[in-house]
This record gives sequence, C-alpha cells and structure tokens, in this order.
Amino acid sequence: MQVDVLSIKGAKTGRSVDLADDIFGTEPNNHVVYLAVKQYLAAQRQGTHKVKTRLEVKGSSKKLHRQKGTGGSRKGNIRNPLFKGGGTIFGPKPRDYDFKLNRKVKDLAKISALSHKAKESAIVVVEDINLDTPKTKQFVEIMTSLKIDSKKTLVILPEYNENLQKSVRNIPNALGVQFADINTYDIVNADVLLFTESTARLFSEEGVEA
Repeated sequence: MQVDVLSIKGAKTGRSVDLADDIFGTEPNNHVVYLAVKQYLAAQRQGTHKVKTRLEVKGSSKKLHRQKGTGGSRKGNIRNPLFKGGGTIFGPKPRDYDFKLNRKVKDLAKISALSHKAKESAIVVVEDINLDTPKTKQFVEIMTSLKIDSKKTLVILPEYNENLQKSVRNIPNALGVQFADINTYDIVNADVLLFTESTARLFSEEGVEA
C-alpha cells in the first residue's frame, strides 16, 4: 500500500512510503479488536470499590431480645443487614478486572485496527517533524495544514521526543504515543492516524508485535 508523504505545509513531497500489506491490507477480525479494547478498558478500572459487611460496621454484638415469646421475629444484633446502618450483603470487594489475552490475539487486534484505518483512508504520513522547543501552536499549525485539526488524531512517533510530546499533549483532540507503545484502543478511538515518515518505515521493519 503506497501512501504519499506530505510536508508540514500539507503539500506533496514527491516521496511515498510502502505500508506493508500484511499489516495494513488484511481482512480485519472485529472480534479480536473487541477483546483487545475490552481488556484495555478493564485494565484501567481501579477496582477499589468496597462496602462493609456485618463484621465491619459499628454496633453492639448483643442479641436485641430473646429468641421466643416476644411475638416478633427472631433478631440477632443491630449489625444485621436488614437494619439501617447494618452491614451489606454480597457487596463489592476490591478486585482486579484485568484479564489475559494471548500475544498473537493482541497482535492480530492491532493489525485489524490498522487495516480498518487504511480502508477508511484515515492514515496521514508527514515528513519527520523537528521542533527546537515545545510549541503547541506550531504543531496545531501543522495539523491545520494537513486538514486534520478538527479530527481526533493519534500521532505516532518513532521514538520519544520531548519537544514533540510536550507540543502534542496540550491539544485536546490529539494524543502522541511512541511506536513501541501503540495499542488497539488508541487506534480505534482515533479518527485519523498521523505517522511521521520514520514511523511509517518502522511498521515495515519491525511489525506490530506486542
């Protein structure tokens, strides 16, 4: 799959990059994409929810009245779940919501998500960007030139670049990640993927292994 490389002004440079067909031209598997997104969101949950049982709430452990002869129902202590202020039955306890996915499933999910974006023509390749200092305004101008400033954009960089990372992080509809850190959720959640020229070549050289 050939994609034109654009300049930071949005014009064609005359160069193009070849995006590997085994990553960007496969038949997407929607179910593994669903599993990968589900796992990502599950892993974000803190799981710190907690309620007190009848053993943990305050209150006397004395039996409220004798068992028989009162005409009323049998009662234990004031911490009974049926009373106001009593413990909670079968309430939530701290837990980890994350679950395991095989590496091959994760890789297939990323490939499927990237293939979806390729089919939607939602991939833009720009020449390598070099900023001397972090400058959000300058990066917004680049996105405007590329006509993606109004879209939710995932900016994939070949490696950590402090100036670029700081420039992107203040843009509400843009997220900057390194090539090694891309995940299925971020790809699916974006309207358009912005690759630098170096990033596009990395896909062919290194693949998308988790």
